[in-house]
Amino acid sequence: MNDALVPVVDANSPSGAGRLCAEARRALVELMRQGVVVAENRRLVFDALCAHRLLIADHLADMHLRMLIDEPAGIALLLDAQSAGGDDDEEEQAGLISRRTLTVYDTLVLIILRKYFLERETAGDVRIRIDLAQIEALLMPFLPLTGSTSGDRKKLNGAVEGMKRRRILSAARGEDERVEISPVIRYVVNAEYLEHLLEEYQRLAKETREGVEAPRRDADAVPESSDEGES
Repeated sequence: MNDALVPVVDANSPSGAGRLCAEARRALVELMRQGVVVAENRRLVFDALCAHRLLIADHLADMHLRMLIDEPAGIALLLDAQSAGGDDDEEEQAGLISRRTLTVYDTLVLIILRKYFLERETAGDVRIRIDLAQIEALLMPFLPLTGSTSGDRKKLNGAVEGMKRRRILSAARGEDERVEISPVIRYVVNAEYLEHLLEEYQRLAKETREGVEAPRRDADAVPESSDEGES
């Protein structure tokens, strides 16, 4: 997160300390630098964000940002402010995930992780982990869309590392081939949009496979030669 966005003390204010106490300022600075605060790792910071949420929200609103706190999950996220009908193009807004187009491969990994998280959460799992081999298997039907092969572990590792930087995934202790899916993923892709996007990718993958198989069938169907008209 850009340090230029971190609020500074107003030297002209009567107290010279601004509206936030030291505890709240430190918590806000960490949220803006990291984008996500997880209570399991940063309990005091998370508690400070919860305790001073109203004043912190006021600060963030001035920068077109907002804080989302999920207390049961123990996470606080920095997000773009929700549009109130204004023109989003008037000012560049900062957020947890920058506005850039994901590759098809990264998008599919994200969708698969979100769907898997939803299924395991519904089943009652608290800590949701997935093997890299499982992700590869779930990606298989969509490979025609990505230009990748089933053994393209380097590409998968790159996508996983990107998700870790965004706090969507974290390493599973002592398990190099496994990752833990963070509750942060709930706020990256909502369930309804996920289903729509997944159905669309499934349709495209099917059409792509059929388009590849059709020329093969035509090539296999060699026409019989005709001797008619030969002398």
